[in-house]
Amino acid sequence: MIVEDDPKIADYLHAFIEKYGYEVLAVDDFENLMESFRWFRPHLVLLDINLPRFDGFYWCRQIRLESICPVLFISARTGEMDLVMALENGGDDFITKPFHPDVVMAKIRSQLRRAYGEYAAEHQERILQTEGMKLLPERFELRFGPNVADLTKKEADIIECLMDRYPRVAGREDLLEKLWDDQEYVDENTLNVNMTRVRKKFREIGIKGAVETVRGAGYRLQVTWNGAEEL
Repeated sequence: MIVEDDPKIADYLHAFIEKYGYEVLAVDDFENLMESFRWFRPHLVLLDINLPRFDGFYWCRQIRLESICPVLFISARTGEMDLVMALENGGDDFITKPFHPDVVMAKIRSQLRRAYGEYAAEHQERILQTEGMKLLPERFELRFGPNVADLTKKEADIIECLMDRYPRVAGREDLLEKLWDDQEYVDENTLNVNMTRVRKKFREIGIKGAVETVRGAGYRLQVTWNGAEEL
């Protein structure tokens, strides 16, 4: 996915990368960038820093709430602090403009190999499974049969905790510790709000009543679905 507000550069990168057999999306809606991200589900993002409304650092942070896909900053900024900011905000590499397209392509291939290819062979993607329902925590996805629900990081963490504890209760303290570093400043209703969102995600994949509230203790995963029905 290319996030570049200069249409000439965006079109040039689009055509060049597509020539090598990759499916490419050049974003033209910079107000609703995450909607495009969720729809396209890119394996890699080329991200400019100077963008309308919010800069690339902001959007990289938003991406990192939902995905660990490689993010390559591509910018005319050449200051050391710009490079530091890019990496500190979740970027994986930095390409300066003007650029040589072959260098861009080499960096794209390198990041894809590290994330998904030969250099990632030792890293097996984690898949948690309970009676045919699957959580892919590194993709922030919940699956049952043909149904897929996209998750936020907090939603994925909650479901992972529930699945790890199943059939036992996941205590409120355990959930709070997993989700927030400092529990003292977490509002009592914050966890309840997140659990409501988690229940909605289960319903999106066709599962009802999956989360039981255990008064005074926490929450427990309930298997209310038939794993044999998975397609």
